[in-house]
Amino acid sequence: MSAPIRIAVLGGGHLGRIHIQQLTQLPEWQVVGFHDPHPEKCAALEKEFGVPAYANVGTLLDKVEVLDIVTPTVTHASLATQALDRGLHLFIEKPVTETVAEADSLLALAERTGRMVQVGHVERFNPAFQAALPYLADPMFIEAHRLAQFNPRGTDVSVVLDLMIHDIDLVLHVVKSPVVSIHASGVPVVSTTPDITNARIAFANGCVANLTASRISMKNMRKSRFFQHDAYIAVDLLDKSAEVVRMRTVTGEPDPFAVTIDLGEGKGIREISFEKPEVSPVNAIREELRAFAASIRSGTPPAVPLKDGAEALRVAHAILEQIAKNTPV
Repeated sequence: MSAPIRIAVLGGGHLGRIHIQQLTQLPEWQVVGFHDPHPEKCAALEKEFGVPAYANVGTLLDKVEVLDIVTPTVTHASLATQALDRGLHLFIEKPVTETVAEADSLLALAERTGRMVQVGHVERFNPAFQAALPYLADPMFIEAHRLAQFNPRGTDVSVVLDLMIHDIDLVLHVVKSPVVSIHASGVPVVSTTPDITNARIAFANGCVANLTASRISMKNMRKSRFFQHDAYIAVDLLDKSAEVVRMRTVTGEPDPFAVTIDLGEGKGIREISFEKPEVSPVNAIREELRAFAASIRSGTPPAVPLKDGAEALRVAHAILEQIAKNTPV
């Protein structure tokens, strides 16, 4: 087996801790160290995982091949630039950067350096989405609801960049058609940026996606529904389940035990079938980190390349612009 890839983690918060935990359990990686500006977090993580904390970021980066950025979004661009300038491969959490201009700058730098960059859109690796993916073929209407109970930890950015961007990325990944129009509205209820938002995204191929995100709900929900010709696919990203409902035209006599719909007036009979794809019990964060290691070793493009993270950010900012236009001063 190849030697483990040396990696450093920047950020020891809630998600940073999870990354360190998963990386230390994967044989593909050797966690050389991590950095966080809070001494109490460093002490706790050193004790829990036996990974050394570094006070100086530059010293740490000199010892590794890959950097994992799990810090506040406002710091992403500068840290990612340091990593790419040093010739490091890069894993960077979503949103990829604070601004679209920063994302474009990183795209140009990554192209010049030839380094691998993967963005942490973890829902791509959600086992429910992975189970549903083979059934998704040119959906023409998509509806997604991502609702969360209030948590002050995420209020440094709009709910669009905090939560909705997950569904933006999934929709862009599935539809693969240019966005032609966006309509959106949002309301800041408990913070200074929108806490609940709805966006309608229209694509050149005729598909429409209706996305709702809230961080002030009474319960958590992460559900998506994809409607396409003769099929409906429901994905519960929170409960890790998927269901496929398909219709086919019946020729001859229908099965007496099948669920059917008579369309009337000689239009035929449709048979409805229900299928629940098997969902593997995997950890999505572990899978995205494992996939990135495989990309580095094989030289194949990352599962969620930098351009995808930049495009999701571009659409998210377009939604924010629409919300600003529709919000009374």
